[in-house]
Amino acid sequence: MELSHQQAVIRLKDIKAELERLGEKPELTAEDEQTFDELTREFAEVDNHRRQLERKSALERVRAAATATERGPAALKIERGTPYGADGYDADPILHPDSVDDLRFRNPWDLSDVRTWGRSKEEVGAELRARALCAITKMRGANDAIRSTATDILERFDDEAGSIARMCLATSSPEYLRAWSKMARGLGHMITPEEQRALERAMSLTDSAGGYLVPFQLDPTIILTSSGSKSDIRRAARNVVATGDVWHGVSAGEVTWRWAAEGTEAGDNSPTFDQPTVQIHKADGFVPISIEALSDEANVTTEVGRLLAAGKDTLEAAAFATGDGSGKPTGIVTALAGGASEVAPTTPETFAAADIYKMEESLPARYRSMASWVANKRIYNLIRQFDTSGGAQLWERIGNGQPNELLGYPALEAEDMDGTWNTSATANNYIAVFGDLSNYVIADRIGMSVEFLPHLVGANRRPTGQRGWYAWYRVGADSVHDGGMRLLNLATTA
Repeated sequence: MELSHQQAVIRLKDIKAELERLGEKPELTAEDEQTFDELTREFAEVDNHRRQLERKSALERVRAAATATERGPAALKIERGTPYGADGYDADPILHPDSVDDLRFRNPWDLSDVRTWGRSKEEVGAELRARALCAITKMRGANDAIRSTATDILERFDDEAGSIARMCLATSSPEYLRAWSKMARGLGHMITPEEQRALERAMSLTDSAGGYLVPFQLDPTIILTSSGSKSDIRRAARNVVATGDVWHGVSAGEVTWRWAAEGTEAGDNSPTFDQPTVQIHKADGFVPISIEALSDEANVTTEVGRLLAAGKDTLEAAAFATGDGSGKPTGIVTALAGGASEVAPTTPETFAAADIYKMEESLPARYRSMASWVANKRIYNLIRQFDTSGGAQLWERIGNGQPNELLGYPALEAEDMDGTWNTSATANNYIAVFGDLSNYVIADRIGMSVEFLPHLVGANRRPTGQRGWYAWYRVGADSVHDGGMRLLNLATTA
């Protein structure tokens, strides 16, 4: 790629700095000598290129001024005050240097002018993030909620190298969205060379074999976060983005303060830091659709994204409640069961209003301000029957067919938790969770992959008139601090 004037000037400075560094060495190795000669030749070539650009720029200014003079004084005034082109995109970088930075992201998906040589990984990552944030404002097929969520994910979770930014740029471009849409509708033969390059660029970013990454604006992770998940646990939990097979967090205990007398030596009040981890697991799904429905669906691309998000949400709801952590996320009940966070009922094998107050009292005060309840709807209905005369004042508000707050805390629903219980003394009955659910972390890997199957076949290996999408993604979940939550188990004794 031919350097612009600005790039040439930067490169000349880089070469000069490197030559000075080599020149300060008392002795040069053979490799240093070769590098010195190559840089000297490159400096002459780049400097000559810079001069050509400046001469060309000067000539263009003379031509423009001459043309404007022929048109009259008013035209000359306009010409001098307005960058070339109606929107300034073709402004001369010598005559109008400030316009280059203002318009550099007119097409943020074009990475051909991203300079990597002479720059650190962090500097390149910063430019990729700036481009990705610009791309989010321009990407098609997204509403304001999706744009807001995508921006938040990029700003909070992108690493120094710009891994998420790079994926955003590769999978949100108009070319990639068109190509992915054609593949989804079985029109792969209509993909243009430009769209094919966009597909290949995106596929180079995934470590999985086969399949195409779902466009960034249609990624179910972003859709669920922006449009709302059916899983109340996901809505209340701490949602993070993982870039590897394991999410690594940081947690710490409180700093121990003291009352100190004047002139006394400070104590060692530093907290103990831990590194909780959440293992990432793979999940997959399959979406079949008839050829007729595929032909009739005007906006099949968006519809596929919605279907994938709905299936993902349904699968995760059960895992986040009671998943055993073996090949799937660890559910909140599984994480707390058998530990110090487990609370016994006031009367063994009996559920009463006193247990609701006992759960609240057992949670340290620092976690109560952000606390929520999680239980099956049947359990909430039982609790409502505790307060038939209004004396216990359990419910703050009851509306829209379900209780909103229990003891002033949000009452969230998880239908996969126990709704009934076994009265056997040996049976565990985990019927309610209470606590700050930000201590339960859900780690998503951005980048769901989809493989398009042009024809599905029946038992006799003949086409059924259907196409299909096989999709897979990765997610993990676990408690990172059990002390911020409590679990009521009716099977334990007081």
